[in-house]
Amino acid sequence: MNLAQLHYTSAPPGPDGSGFRFTAVSPGVPAALLREAEQLIGYEPPRDAPPRPDPGQLAAFPQALSLNVLADGSRLLARSVYTGADYSGRWGNFHAHAVHLPQPAGSGPVLGALPITAWGSPQWAGETPADGAPALAAVPVPGRHDPAGLAEFVTARGPWLAAFFADVRRLGEDPAAPQIVLVEADSEAVARWIMLACSVLPHQRGQWLTFTTYTRRPQLARQQIIGVVPEDGLGLAGQEHRYRVYDATRATAPDAGAPDAAAPDVWADTAARIWQGRRQELFAEVRRLSTDPYDPGPLAALALAADVALAAPGRTAAADWAAGHRDALDGVRLHALALALGRPAADRDRAEAAAGGRLLAALDGWAPPEVCEPLVALTLAEAVRTGAPTAALPSAGALGAAARSRLAAELEPGLRAALTGAAAEPDHPAGLVRVASLLGVDVTDLLPGVARQVALALLDDPERAYGEGVRAALAELPGLRALVLDRLDALAAGDPAAARRLFARTALRLTAADALPHLRMCADAPAVAAAAAPDRVGALNALLARSGVSLYAEPLVLRTAMRLVWDGEPPTAGEAGLVLVATGSQVHRESGTWEFLVEAVVRAPAGDADAAELAPEVLGHFQEEIPARLRPSLLLLELARNLRSGAAGAGWVRQALDLTSLDPEPGARGQAYAAVCARLLAGDRPDGELRALIESNDAGLLAAYRQAAREPRVLDRLRLDPGYVANCFTVWSSQPQAGPVWQEARTDLLDGVLRPVVRGLQAAELAEVEQALARLGGRWADEFRGWQRPGAFGRLRERFGGRRSGSAGGSSPFRPAGSGARPTDDARGGPTAPDRPDGRPEPGTAGGPDRWPGGPGSAGGRGTTAGSGGSGRPGGPAQSPDGGRVGPKAPGRPDGSGQRGEFGATGGGDWWSGEPGTASTPGGTGGPGGAGRADGRGWWAGGAGRAGGQGVGGDGG
Repeated sequence: MNLAQLHYTSAPPGPDGSGFRFTAVSPGVPAALLREAEQLIGYEPPRDAPPRPDPGQLAAFPQALSLNVLADGSRLLARSVYTGADYSGRWGNFHAHAVHLPQPAGSGPVLGALPITAWGSPQWAGETPADGAPALAAVPVPGRHDPAGLAEFVTARGPWLAAFFADVRRLGEDPAAPQIVLVEADSEAVARWIMLACSVLPHQRGQWLTFTTYTRRPQLARQQIIGVVPEDGLGLAGQEHRYRVYDATRATAPDAGAPDAAAPDVWADTAARIWQGRRQELFAEVRRLSTDPYDPGPLAALALAADVALAAPGRTAAADWAAGHRDALDGVRLHALALALGRPAADRDRAEAAAGGRLLAALDGWAPPEVCEPLVALTLAEAVRTGAPTAALPSAGALGAAARSRLAAELEPGLRAALTGAAAEPDHPAGLVRVASLLGVDVTDLLPGVARQVALALLDDPERAYGEGVRAALAELPGLRALVLDRLDALAAGDPAAARRLFARTALRLTAADALPHLRMCADAPAVAAAAAPDRVGALNALLARSGVSLYAEPLVLRTAMRLVWDGEPPTAGEAGLVLVATGSQVHRESGTWEFLVEAVVRAPAGDADAAELAPEVLGHFQEEIPARLRPSLLLLELARNLRSGAAGAGWVRQALDLTSLDPEPGARGQAYAAVCARLLAGDRPDGELRALIESNDAGLLAAYRQAAREPRVLDRLRLDPGYVANCFTVWSSQPQAGPVWQEARTDLLDGVLRPVVRGLQAAELAEVEQALARLGGRWADEFRGWQRPGAFGRLRERFGGRRSGSAGGSSPFRPAGSGARPTDDARGGPTAPDRPDGRPEPGTAGGPDRWPGGPGSAGGRGTTAGSGGSGRPGGPAQSPDGGRVGPKAPGRPDGSGQRGEFGATGGGDWWSGEPGTASTPGGTGGPGGAGRADGRGWWAGGAGRAGGQGVGGDGG
């Protein structure tokens, strides 16, 4: 099939008119195609062209060879040249010869010459043929080929080639990519650029790459590659989003990786180096190796095999591709590729070394040694140079004897230096030992240091350290494995938890032949703990059995086993006792595990009876080892045990207080206090110890005593044993003159513990209590009767939460039973009563102290109420100087308190409120024996009386 042709120029008048018109058209060309073509084949001479060029100048005008895609998808290949004057002598004429290529671009495989090859074709006409358009079956034949000129052009444009090919690739992948503008003084140079572009593209894509070798108006051009002369390329600067400008006249070139200069285009760089190496035939060969036209791997592999030097990214791509396509290259090319990859290179990086290792792994055992040896040398030399060998080292069969000896001699100094230096990664030393083994280099003297590095790394970060390289080294090198495991066993004795993590997080396992007691226990600890739970002592015995050694021959295994079972914490006191009985004390002393036993005792909670039982044992066995800071705790626990067993001697209260002052553990202190208090609450307690308790005024011990008195066993005994009630009453009522801590404690014990129990006793039980008190002698029974039947003041004290008035604005507890006889006279002060057991006069009597403890009686002092009648201190009746009087006596209230007084004379006061008396204020009415105070102060509120004083109420009889 012949291709349609078009000729267009300025012609004399004819059937189709005059001026620029189609002067020859193949039959059957539609008018629409002519109209579209007319817009594409025009020509404007350069701006600085001579207006009337001579023939020589006319031949230098640029030629516009263009390829355009038409609206229907077909293509139009045209050449337009300047012809000078037209038929009328007017300058500015041109002639365009176009060929219509009807097959749509990209419609399928396209064979035949590329459109750009028509540059310089003799089939282009410079004028309209006289006999019309001759038949043309294909693209015009190529012009004269000039290999030397093309090579010179490639050399001159070398700095631009990689970037240019990267942009050409983008044009092939993205139709919206920026247009390429080629600024050249000669349109033939533009044609050569386009020839280079089409050569690197797949043949079909080269068919539809649109271009023009010359245009006066690049901004209006729609081709993908545009050629302009220098003066027309100046206005395109700064429009990188639209144009990629290559201006060889100004020696500027875009970066090969632009617009992303950080990621160079390896394919484009490889293509440029192939053209510079004059091995462009490789572009045709690579299309048979890969369906991906822009995959740099196969192109780089062919280039290296053809001895084209590539940069590190190209060599990396070639090695990676060949590793996955080892069958794609014949033996000759594969050997040449290996030799090229193994040559020294200043720019070799880790990525290339790793790729070479992957290629070697693919060829090892598949290709003959002569193919593998260059890669083996590369891999091992790089491993020694960087100190970072890859995990996939070659096998021994990949090296011949001669190559191994040569490499060993070359690499031994660097290998030994790398093994003695600091490793960047945990598996590097092990990998270097593997390299030494592969080359036959003796590094036995360096193995202990390597084993130590590997062992420390394994314990520090098991997942990271136990990588492929370490696994391979331990599997391939029995000597290194033995040293590493031996070092791990020693480290496990110091940090068994880390060794246990190693086995839990990695696949490292021991064999039956590995005599490593500490390490074996660490490996078996999880399974043993799960099987023995919750019997931790049983787990300890099981671990010791699995260690494979006697703990008496190797005492440290006991320490490792205990730390594994109790995870660094001490056992309970009960567990510690079982361990001590089972093993004896000597092995604990030798292994240092006595610390666990001591800690188990001193850190036991206060309620742990096993701790008190074990304390004497620990003190006896480890007397010299126990530090001074722990002795008070152990002695307190021993004291608690002795108190419970009855073996404690005298002075145990003082002993407990002295040991407590040395800052013992809380549990030991609590257990000792509990034992002391239990003994003090017993019926047969020594009086001296009770006196030591009261006189100590120790808040902690007295608080424990008060708490112990509320325990169920004490309360139950109080309810069931009247004699025990009498005993506690005499104790808790004694020594009211002791310190404030005891005063608070005894008041709390009487009111908070004993009184609720007594209130619940039956009459017969109360009688038994009084009988028991009577047997004690003195006035204890009377005191008890008075204490259990409180008067008005007692009820008020209970109602208001225990508020009590003291002397002179102070306060003081309620008068306890046993502190003296109650007054029986009127409220002016009772007569002298029988002497108290301590020989002191009765409070409230002449010369005696106030019934409220806190100070001696004196004239004008404050009176108190007690028993059935109020008593005041000596100092005068309740008659004030200005005539104030006390209300008459009245019957007592039902609850035992006095009645409210009637209105009195001026100065009378209300006994209840304690306000000063006035003429309208009712006077205080006392119960039987009520008496006034000389100083006129109210007994309740403590306020000063006004003139005439105020009445003081007494308890009802």
